[in-house]
Amino acid sequence: MNTPVSQTARPSTRAALLGGAFSLTLPVFFGYIAIGIPFGLMLVNAGYPWWLSPIMSMLMYAGAGQYVAVGLFAARAPLPAMVLAMLMVNIRHIVYGLSLMERFKTVGRWKPYLIFSLTDETYALLTGITPPPSVAPGPFYGTIALLNQLYWITGSLIGALAGAIIPFSFNGVDFALTALFVVLLMDQLRRGGNGIPALIGGSCAVAALILVGPGNMLIASLAGALAVLSLFRGVRR
Repeated sequence: MNTPVSQTARPSTRAALLGGAFSLTLPVFFGYIAIGIPFGLMLVNAGYPWWLSPIMSMLMYAGAGQYVAVGLFAARAPLPAMVLAMLMVNIRHIVYGLSLMERFKTVGRWKPYLIFSLTDETYALLTGITPPPSVAPGPFYGTIALLNQLYWITGSLIGALAGAIIPFSFNGVDFALTALFVVLLMDQLRRGGNGIPALIGGSCAVAALILVGPGNMLIASLAGALAVLSLFRGVRR
């Protein structure tokens, strides 16, 4: 009697796992497809082969960081500029990781992948849901993260194939990165975030553009914003 029950329990558990994870990640699906396609287009337009797009999305999976990487590669930016840019773009993940330490204690072998696949959207989902009673936290959280990455890979692959096969005007496609950051900023402000860092960052970017020009403004603006924010934090203390 025990064997048939265990055999029928597995499909139902898997159905609950996949069904619950997919329904939760459906909004992310539409967003990642829409944002991933411009990334693939930009990468092909920069002169790289189409297959590099899904590989970057599988191994790098940095979202906005991948957009930044394409621009830096195309501009032949020096390695220190790339490292600093990636650090500044993804530095928020340190805070994400610290806030998930308690939740990740029960995920078992899924923990390394969950750390790797953590994005803004995945973080928002993981911090706002509770696994179904019949599903362990590790597989449930891991399936959500895996589905989100598959959505991103799919979007970037579609964009890369379209850019390689179909004649396409790339005018304005690079604005997708700017739009992405604007949306993230607006969402942060909408949730009651502090607007002072955004104001400082924008002011430093404008100052760097005027003082050192567009070719060297990235490091100058990031360094300036970091210095001003550190000074501001020290004064508040």
